Amino acid sequence: MFDVVLKGGEVIDGTGTKRFRNDVGIVNDRVTAIGNLDTVETQKSIDISGKVVSPGFVDVHTHLDAQVFWDGTLSPSPLHGVTSVIGGNCGFTIAPLSDDPAVGDYLMRMLSRVEGIPLECLQEGVPWNWKTTAEYFEAMEGELSINAGFKIGHSALRRVVMGVAATERAATKDELSAMQELLREGLNAGGIGFSSSWSRTHNDPQGNMVPSRYAERDEMIGLCEVLSEFEGTSIEFIPALGPFEPWAMELMSDMSVAANSPLNWNVLNINARTLTEGKKKLEAGDVAASNGGKVIALTVPMTLALHLNFIGGFVLDALPEWEKFVLLDKNEKIRILTNPDTRRELDEYAQQDGPLRNVAHWGAKTIFHTKAPENASYVGKTVYEIAESLGKSPWDTLVDIALADDLETSFGNPVSDEPDSDWEARVEVWRDPRAVIGASDAGAHLDLFLSSNYATYMLGETVRKRNLLELEEAVHMLTQVPADLYGLVNRGVIKEGAYADLVVLDENEIGSNPITIRNDLPLNAPRLFADASGINNVFCNGKEIVRNGEFTEERPGLVLRSGTDTRSPAMV
Repeated sequence: MFDVVLKGGEVIDGTGTKRFRNDVGIVNDRVTAIGNLDTVETQKSIDISGKVVSPGFVDVHTHLDAQVFWDGTLSPSPLHGVTSVIGGNCGFTIAPLSDDPAVGDYLMRMLSRVEGIPLECLQEGVPWNWKTTAEYFEAMEGELSINAGFKIGHSALRRVVMGVAATERAATKDELSAMQELLREGLNAGGIGFSSSWSRTHNDPQGNMVPSRYAERDEMIGLCEVLSEFEGTSIEFIPALGPFEPWAMELMSDMSVAANSPLNWNVLNINARTLTEGKKKLEAGDVAASNGGKVIALTVPMTLALHLNFIGGFVLDALPEWEKFVLLDKNEKIRILTNPDTRRELDEYAQQDGPLRNVAHWGAKTIFHTKAPENASYVGKTVYEIAESLGKSPWDTLVDIALADDLETSFGNPVSDEPDSDWEARVEVWRDPRAVIGASDAGAHLDLFLSSNYATYMLGETVRKRNLLELEEAVHMLTQVPADLYGLVNRGVIKEGAYADLVVLDENEIGSNPITIRNDLPLNAPRLFADASGINNVFCNGKEIVRNGEFTEERPGLVLRSGTDTRSPAMV
C-alpha cells in the first residue's frame, strides 16, 4: 500500500528531459513507483490533473543557521518549493563554540553585523547551549520542515582557536594545526564542507575585518586540505568584489585542488550591462579545470530591490561617518534624528563626495513599507512627491516618516519591470556549466532584501511571462544541478528510490507574490516576507509540509550530513 499517490499530473523529473504524464507513488520517505497507479491501494490520493510535479528545489547558499531554532519551517523558502538548503556560508557559523562565553558572544554579534539578523533575535531565539558542531546539529534534529546541511565556518574556527587575536594577525603554524583539527571534528560530525570570505564588505561590530579576512594563503590551502579526507564535502568562498585579478582565480583553483572538492564563489549578478564582465569572472572555472580543480559561480537569478531603513542601517553604513550612527541602538538613533542639529549633521556627512553618494539621494527613494496610520498614504510614493506636498526637504520628510514608524520605515529604489535583454543575459549564464543558480541568502539581511523567493520569481519571469526557458530546463537548473554540486544523494530528481522531495505546481500561475513586512521574528522584530502563487503542495521526505500556500504541522526535514547524505561531487 502507498502512503500517497499523486495522480494525473505531468512529471518533470529534474534531469532536463521532456515531461511525461504519470502518477507518482510514495511509501515512507521515498518515491516507489512512477506509472499508472489507478488500481493501487493508497492511504491518500491527491488529484493533480493539470498540474506539474517536480523535484523539490535545492538552495545552496543560505544563512538559516540561527533561524532553525525559532522557525523550524525555515519560512518562506518552502512556500517557494525549496526542500533542501545549505547553510554555514561565508565563514559565518554559530558552531563550534568553546568554554569561553566570549566566543559565542562575538560570533553572535558578528553574524548580526554582517548578515543583518537583529541581535536581540539571536539573543532571544538561539539557545547557544552547544560547544561542538555535533551538538549543534543534534540541537536542531526533528524540528525542521525541510532538509538542511551546514558547512564549518572559517571565522568561527579562527575565533575559537585564536581568541581576540583572530582579528589581529595571521595564524601561527600551531594555530593552523588546531583549526585543522577543529574543522576535522566538524566534518566528522557531518559538516557539509568549509566556507570563508575575503570580501571587503565583511567587518565585525568593532570595525575590524571579520576573522577569515586575516588569513593568509597558506592558511586557506591548509584548511581546504582537510576536506580531501572526507567524502561529500565542498567549499564556498568569497574571494573579492568586482573583477577578479589573476591571484583570485589561482587561489580558488588551488583551494579546490587541495580539497579535491568543488568550490563555489559568491555572488555573480547578471544583467545585459554586466554580461561581459560576468563572463570574464566565469573564467575562474577554466583556470581551475586546467589544474584539476572545479570552481563554480553562484548566480542570483534576479535583481534585488534594497529595502533600506534606519534600524539595521545596512548599505547606509557605507556613507561617510555613518558607521558610528548605524552601530548605535534604536533609542540613541531616535535621539540623534530628533535633534535638528545632529539630524542636519548626519545628512551633511551623507552628501559628501564618495562612491555611494547616490544612496543619499533621499528624494528619489520610494516608501516601501510603513506601520504608522498617518503614513499609510505614502506607500509607493517617492520622498520627493511627499516632501513637495508637505513643504519640507526630502531629508526631513524621510526622517519624520521614519520616526513615526519607530524607525521601521522601509525605503529604496524599486526594481522596475526589467527588459527582456536582462533576462536573456541571465539565461545565457544559467546555461553555462561554470555557473549554478543560488545565492539566496535566505535567513539573512532580513530587513534589507528578500531573495529566498528566487525560485518562483525566476520561473514566473523567464518561463511563464517571457517564454525564455522551457519549464523542464528551468526545473533542472533549480534541482539536479545544485544537488549535484553538493553531491546530494537521491535528491534533485524524481525516480524510483529517490527521496520524495516533491513540488506540485501550476505553471500558469507560478510566481512570487509581492514583498511585505511581517513582525514574526523573536520579540516581534520585523522582516521582509513573500509567499508564492502556483505552489499547490510541497513534500519533503514523503510528508506534505505545504498545502495550498500554508504550512502543515509536519517536520520531516533531516540534518544533511556529509558522507551519509552526500557523495563527493564530480570534479568535471
